Amino acid sequence: MTSKPSVWVSRPTFPDVVARLEPHFHVSAEPEETKFTSAELAAKLAGCDAAIVGLKERVGATELAAAKRLRIVANLAVGYDNLDLAALGAAGIAASNTADVLNESVADYAWALLLGASRRMGAAERWLRAGKWHATEFKGWLGTDVRGRTLGILGMGRIGQAIARRAQGFGMPVLYHNRSRLPEATERECRASYVGKATLLRESDCIMLVLPLTPETRHAIGAAELAQMKSTAVLVNVARGGIVDDAALAAALREGRLAAAGLDVFEGEPRVHPDLLALDNVLLSPHIASATTDTRRAMTSVAVDNVLAFFGHGPHAGHPPNLLNPEALAAAGVTFPPLHHFPTHQ
Repeated sequence: MTSKPSVWVSRPTFPDVVARLEPHFHVSAEPEETKFTSAELAAKLAGCDAAIVGLKERVGATELAAAKRLRIVANLAVGYDNLDLAALGAAGIAASNTADVLNESVADYAWALLLGASRRMGAAERWLRAGKWHATEFKGWLGTDVRGRTLGILGMGRIGQAIARRAQGFGMPVLYHNRSRLPEATERECRASYVGKATLLRESDCIMLVLPLTPETRHAIGAAELAQMKSTAVLVNVARGGIVDDAALAAALREGRLAAAGLDVFEGEPRVHPDLLALDNVLLSPHIASATTDTRRAMTSVAVDNVLAFFGHGPHAGHPPNLLNPEALAAAGVTFPPLHHFPTHQ
């Protein structure tokens, strides 16, 4: 009888979804949310053949040093700045993400932040909970309309396109900037116009950030970029902390050089810059844009599919659907199903 490979799941997810692994793997799932040290994470990875991890787990060369059995790390997220793809590829370890299944939920949440920040909903709720009431003042709690205003989208992948489609219902012209221009048919579907970054910053009334965090995009919105934006503009970030210079943003909001912001992500998470916490014209949430039951279940299912497929099981057997480093694996001679053989026991 051939022993089963082992899978470690770094956080509680949905047991019925994870149970799909059990016919083929020994599954060990953490029963509660835990922040692992680098050494603790290294020890966990050293004891498994596959791992399903979240954004809290930063996997690099140090954490992989003793992981001689590990074949795939499946990330429970679209973004993968927590994974060192170079280190994983050099070790012949596959990496995957959960692209596509959270596009619509994140787009919905981006609009919730835009509307909430524009209409000062966070500050108004805090005021009401404190036992105060200003609604009867004719000029109290004045916010900003978004209807008919120009929307700028920085990063026009699948989530950006989903955001753009929603703008049609608000009658908003859409500008976008991306590493490369979209096909003409996609632009027509999204009713979006490609412009340079400086033009987008200068002409947009509402700006949404939906780009990945890379060395090139770190502080893509800093003091210089904020200075190019309208003082009446609203900024929304549902991408990654670090894309925005939070200290520069707080200064612009405090000094009235930007009207409002809606933020779901922050530099140095889970820490939030104290200057942002002190402001009433920023709506804050704890990185929950994909947090619906359907979407989080779907994300878990995709991670499970990737692990199953890598080991030659399931509907995608031999072809993990969301592989991030196929070129590195090919260079390392990794094939699907993997060449790794597990010991046999009588």
